[in-house]
Amino acid sequence: MDKLLTIIVPCFNEQEVLPLFIETITPVRKELIEKHELNTELLFIDDGSGDKTLELLRDFHENDASVRYISFSKNFGKEAAILAGLKNAKGDYAVLMDSDLQHPPALLPQMYSELTNTFSESNPQGSNKPNSEVGLCKYDSVAMYRDDRKKEGFFRRHFSSMFFKLMNKLSKLNMVNGATDFRMMSRPMINAIISMPETNRFSKGIFNWVGFNTKWMPFETGERPAGESKWSFGKLISYSFDAILAFSEVPLKICSWLGIIFCLVSFLIGIVHFIKTLIFGDPVAGFPTLYLMMLLLGGIILLFLGIMGQYLARIYLEIKQRPVYIVKESNDNKST
Repeated sequence: MDKLLTIIVPCFNEQEVLPLFIETITPVRKELIEKHELNTELLFIDDGSGDKTLELLRDFHENDASVRYISFSKNFGKEAAILAGLKNAKGDYAVLMDSDLQHPPALLPQMYSELTNTFSESNPQGSNKPNSEVGLCKYDSVAMYRDDRKKEGFFRRHFSSMFFKLMNKLSKLNMVNGATDFRMMSRPMINAIISMPETNRFSKGIFNWVGFNTKWMPFETGERPAGESKWSFGKLISYSFDAILAFSEVPLKICSWLGIIFCLVSFLIGIVHFIKTLIFGDPVAGFPTLYLMMLLLGGIILLFLGIMGQYLARIYLEIKQRPVYIVKESNDNKST
């Protein structure tokens, strides 16, 4: 029986590149069905675009019923689009990829081959049956990471590298440097991801947290043929900060330990000044130092309160249980 692959494509104001995406991925879809007996469907997630993206998606669906689309009522962000795509994927497998062709569609056949590669006879269960009888796949997902970071700007490249190193140190995740959302997954892994009810989502961390066996493959990002990137440096910093708070409680532990350390230091300094005054009659001086210490401690206290406030804000948002996204239109329920 033929399997089905859902190709999930989040898009936001991509009217210029979408026709090129369809043109590029069409021969790849034909290759998948001819050489791998793998049917495909395209599922576009329109993240509240303000241009003609939705009109193009309607046309794509009219010309090809295997092209589906979901349009949000406003811009909820890429994380919401990823969740909507996975929740509405009908396939036995699903792959996430960007519409700007920086995730090359030509890699899909290779990713599928790796994902469906079975264990050899010396499989973990100890069976001596051949692959066709064992039928166990080595991997539950195939994830791609950038192997050409030199194309990026100096600050962006080094900031990205520091982010992955920091995430691995602050959390229990083991993220690969340069990891992207370009990933193909099996149905069990998809079900595990969409079962997580949190609203503040960091998909790269969730992919890692749910476990499953992952095959990491390097790739070179393609050139964006049209349009502009929607990710500014400021948005990337905010996204990184959200990711750390979503998967690490280390900042709170740092606040606690630094508070203990400063208490001990202040106690020791107090003892030293008491002894100097009592024994040597040395008056307590150094008012500029006192002012600086007060400013330093005040700043640290405000910083710690800000960190705790960020965690409380996320708890507040989770308790509200607002939906991650709201669908305004889909090919199954077109607006009039």
